[in-house]
Amino acid sequence: MSEEKATTVQEQQQELNDQMLIRREKLAQYEADGVYPFGQRFVVQQHAATIKDNFRDFEDQPVTVAGRLMTIRSHGKTAFANIRDLTGDIQIYLRKDILGEDDYKHVKMLDMGDIVGIEGHVFLTHMGEITIKVNKLTLLSKSLRPLPEKWHGLKDTELRYRQRYVDLIVNPEVRDTFIKRTQIVAKMRQYMNAHQFMEVETPMLHAIPGGAAARPFITHHNALDIDIYMRISPELHLKRLIVGGLERVFEINRSFRNEGIDNRHNPEFTMMESYQAYGNFEDAIMLTENIVAYCAQEVLGTTKINYQGTEIDLTPPWNRITMQEGIKKYTGEDFDAVETIEEARAIADRLNVEYTERDGIGKIINLCFEDYVEENLIEPTIVYGHPLEISPLAKQNREKPLTTERFEAFVYGRELANGYSELNDPIDQRQRFEKQLQERAAGDDEAHRMDEDFVTALEYGLPPTAGLGIGIDRLVMFLTDSASIRDVLLFPLMKPETDAKATGAEEAERADKE
Repeated sequence: MSEEKATTVQEQQQELNDQMLIRREKLAQYEADGVYPFGQRFVVQQHAATIKDNFRDFEDQPVTVAGRLMTIRSHGKTAFANIRDLTGDIQIYLRKDILGEDDYKHVKMLDMGDIVGIEGHVFLTHMGEITIKVNKLTLLSKSLRPLPEKWHGLKDTELRYRQRYVDLIVNPEVRDTFIKRTQIVAKMRQYMNAHQFMEVETPMLHAIPGGAAARPFITHHNALDIDIYMRISPELHLKRLIVGGLERVFEINRSFRNEGIDNRHNPEFTMMESYQAYGNFEDAIMLTENIVAYCAQEVLGTTKINYQGTEIDLTPPWNRITMQEGIKKYTGEDFDAVETIEEARAIADRLNVEYTERDGIGKIINLCFEDYVEENLIEPTIVYGHPLEISPLAKQNREKPLTTERFEAFVYGRELANGYSELNDPIDQRQRFEKQLQERAAGDDEAHRMDEDFVTALEYGLPPTAGLGIGIDRLVMFLTDSASIRDVLLFPLMKPETDAKATGAEEAERADKE
């Protein structure tokens, strides 16, 4: 780290320490005056937005609000301040002659960030601003650490994620994102309930990880003395419930995958998974399109959104394309004409797509699709015709045996949903699990494991079933115009701060040397 940078950091830290010392001194003064600086229960009767939206009903009326002080402007015997609650900001007006000498002394000791309770009357200033004239102010919590004077959003991205509580305080748009997230989940649940799906809960801890091609987190159960896994998907448990006769089920769940972190992936994420007896993947496609459009309409009031500067229409029906059609459209290469692994590898070589010796035609198709097609699927698009090789839990297409009745939904080049006609043939399922075991033995640590109990369940009879998984985090990204998945996670996983600082210092040192 350069001397100049180090000096700046030290200066900032010293300034922070000085401000915190002053606040501690004020804290001691409050206590000396008999004022408890971390107050008791306070009954809030109104919120900022309610008062401002219904001013005529509240004008000259008493109100009781609470919130955090965001600005303070003192003018001798009077002061103006802004307080912020969940719904927004509202101005308050404080007068020495109303509050009295002693109480106004404590007003002068207030800092930005303090949480206060306000009792007063609503009026309109000569500048036309809705304001509360304060009759009584109660200190509810003294803030001992100053809020940032300026919050440089993107420049301080890591700090925003690490100290989300500060981010929520100073950035109202961030708070709005998470309010919308809650609304989206509520509307999704409402839609599923209205269509006779039963909400269930399945285990988070699995003896055998399954339901997706992913690397699990492993832990150990001491009492049973066995390794167990955080679930990578609830799929196999939910399908057991369909076997049991619960014809329509869904779960809004957390899943965990021990994989990389980027603007679209977090090791723990939220999904909505559903299973519908007597349906197929066309039912899952229809459900995907309808539930996404419903959430957008209910939360945003429109199915036409603007995501990162691009207009996107979520109105059903969505575009459709097969994986092979997509590859042909964006590369000119025709996998429909491929019959041998050598032909598939030749296409991959021409496209500079990396593959391994154990990858079959299906995996190579998928690799080419990921490299050349996904990023072009901006408008909502249903992709189908997935190879059997990459779909071990999906029903085989009887007309095209090398493909499955599976689809993925893409928006803005990102997968939003995945679904299929569920494989319900226990003999076929066992064979596919055995093939997956061979792939694990060959080095693919994301391949499925054998789940004997699931095969047993299928042997009792699973009706034709439509299965669907929708990534809620990604849906929230689209409906809140958020660039990164971390923007829609309250507390995204991050490296511990000591490790992060050490890494940052090393990088800065290398940069200085260069």
